[in-house]
Amino acid sequence: VAEGEPGEGREPFELPRFWDALGQTFQVTSQEATKLSLAFSRPPLPSAEDCRKLSEDVQNAILAVATVYYWLPKGQGTTLRKMVRDATTEVVEGMIQLTDTILNAPVESLSQEQLISTGGVWEACEQVSNLPRSEYNQAAVVSALAACLGVVKDAVEEMEHALVEGQDPYGDIMEDEELGFRGNRDTYWSEADRQLLSSCMGLMKASKACLKKVLAAVKAYGKADSPEQIAQLDDLADIANEISPSVDELALSMYPPVNPLAVRLNAAKLASVLKKVLEIAKTSHVCPASEEGWVQFLTGAVDHNMNKVKNFTQGQL
Repeated sequence: VAEGEPGEGREPFELPRFWDALGQTFQVTSQEATKLSLAFSRPPLPSAEDCRKLSEDVQNAILAVATVYYWLPKGQGTTLRKMVRDATTEVVEGMIQLTDTILNAPVESLSQEQLISTGGVWEACEQVSNLPRSEYNQAAVVSALAACLGVVKDAVEEMEHALVEGQDPYGDIMEDEELGFRGNRDTYWSEADRQLLSSCMGLMKASKACLKKVLAAVKAYGKADSPEQIAQLDDLADIANEISPSVDELALSMYPPVNPLAVRLNAAKLASVLKKVLEIAKTSHVCPASEEGWVQFLTGAVDHNMNKVKNFTQGQL
């Protein structure tokens, strides 16, 4: 499931039928996990025949989950398929963990590990109800972009909080021998550092604005009626997924002691990703002529802040 690729089925694909079948197989798996766990919750152990029947039922439930996942063709969109694959993998892994826990647990009583593992399977099986179903791949891409935006918002707020004038960026870390005396310059920002970091904050805020605008455009104009539209939405989700780790890398390099060249390198990586996102959005169906203004504005904001970073670090080259 984790590495395989569904093929294009010969029969016409019906998404409502797929969701019904996936929901049913997840529900059956949850029930089989409960039966398995209860059978080994107290002595006496199930008979050899009962064990064989239990294991067959568990195996059939998991095979059904995997089979239904493989119904979902690539043409429905890679973003949607990845979400369904992740949910399916979690169910399979949960059942493996539950089985391992039962095999390794003492028979005398229901162990805490067994309770946790059983709950883990239930939780994984319930995830099917949270998967985006309307407008197919468009809803999946909206969900993926919203998740990216949430992570970037948190990173921006955290760095804004740390950069408050006069605040110690390591104030939440207790003094210890490794950090040394709290007056150590390596734990504070100089005025030159703060000037450089203000431009980096500009890039991080541009990342947040970029994701907000792309998310709004996909909600307003995103369609999944043709293979081309589905592919464009997937391209947007794929490149947007690169924003969050790029923001994190830049933020980490901004903490003292600041290495200006490392900051410049990470800022350039983030700027490159943002320019790609904006370019892909601009050439896709989610960006009609009425939306080109914000694409142009944000492209200018990325260039402006990156140029300031370059100016502040020029003497380091």
